[in-house]
Amino acid sequence: MTGFKTLDDLPADISGKVALVRVDLNLPMADGAATDLTRAQAVAPTILELAGKGAKVLLLAHFGRPKGERNSTMSMSLVQGALEGVLGREVMFIPEVAGPVAAQAIDILRPGDVGLMENTRFWKGEEANDAEFARAIAANGDFYVNDAFSAAHRAHATTEGLAHLLPAYAGRSMEAELKALDAALGNPEKPVAAVVGGAKVSTKLAVLENLVGRVQHLIIGGGMANTFLAARGVDVGKSLCEHDLAAKAESIMDAADAAGCIVHLPYDVVVAKEFAANPPSLRTCNVHEVGSDEMILDVGPQATVALGDVLKTCRTLVWNGPLGAFETPPFDTATVSLARMAAALSAEGSLISVAGGGDTVAALNHAGVAGDFTYVSTAGGAFLEWMEGRELPGVAALLV
Repeated sequence: MTGFKTLDDLPADISGKVALVRVDLNLPMADGAATDLTRAQAVAPTILELAGKGAKVLLLAHFGRPKGERNSTMSMSLVQGALEGVLGREVMFIPEVAGPVAAQAIDILRPGDVGLMENTRFWKGEEANDAEFARAIAANGDFYVNDAFSAAHRAHATTEGLAHLLPAYAGRSMEAELKALDAALGNPEKPVAAVVGGAKVSTKLAVLENLVGRVQHLIIGGGMANTFLAARGVDVGKSLCEHDLAAKAESIMDAADAAGCIVHLPYDVVVAKEFAANPPSLRTCNVHEVGSDEMILDVGPQATVALGDVLKTCRTLVWNGPLGAFETPPFDTATVSLARMAAALSAEGSLISVAGGGDTVAALNHAGVAGDFTYVSTAGGAFLEWMEGRELPGVAALLV
């Protein structure tokens, strides 16, 4: 994923040139106001750099799922104010993405100005990656910049199509993401460990199948671990468990053995008879001592310490998913403890740590260490598909 052009490869003089920049401004909203500006903040450096060099910066983004129809509740105008606050400058809202209205707005823009175009998904041609629609947008631009890794798994007109019609570059956020992912799995320093957690094995089968051939240590947590424990003959009681996937879990462990990958499952666990905060039935036990009326809700303290020791032997870590039901105390203990260990190793320079996925970001923020990992991706589906080893259309289109 290293063969792509960045903003460093732009011509020396882009003053007055029109930059079509794909960004992710799908901000969470409540009562008409953005509740989280992370995505806007992530693309601000690219926008400001291009504007600072005198380009007319036209932002292309989607908001919600309007399914090819105009919907006033999903207009990009709703995030205009939040974006202006992040950039510290005015942004012109343009109610089209192509055609004479867009062309007129571009004429009005001065070098260094920023325009925010309407929701690209108001047009059916966006998600269909319609060539004519892409050409209509490209007609108003001089070059294309993709700074939306989170949408790179979609082969849409503004994420993939435009890259074939104009000189294409990765924005700063996209560049950082691709370099971090390459360091994690593309060309990593070994040994490599992967932490994969979450509720169900079924949602991450492709991830696990890809990782066993690429990492030396696979740490499985969350409800997923229960399915693997059950496959090994452990009675997991009332725990969340996909018993019908026992054979698949066995095949993944067999593939890991063949590839020289060590699969780490918890040998002590935190259990309770009810899923609630600090329940009276809370106790820690060996995995072979789980009662028929109990459920496993977190990795135990001894296994957590052992996993920390594993990380100390590794040079690279990829993390997706919590080890336990971290939203409910005290079942956040293992996730917080191991995340802090990974953060400490990263801070001292002995570990390259890359994490991603919605639950993962929330867990690392909860542990107070998101800023201490080498890189934390806010992309959801795109990060997961990358972990599955799948080609991301929006990235592939940038490769030269």
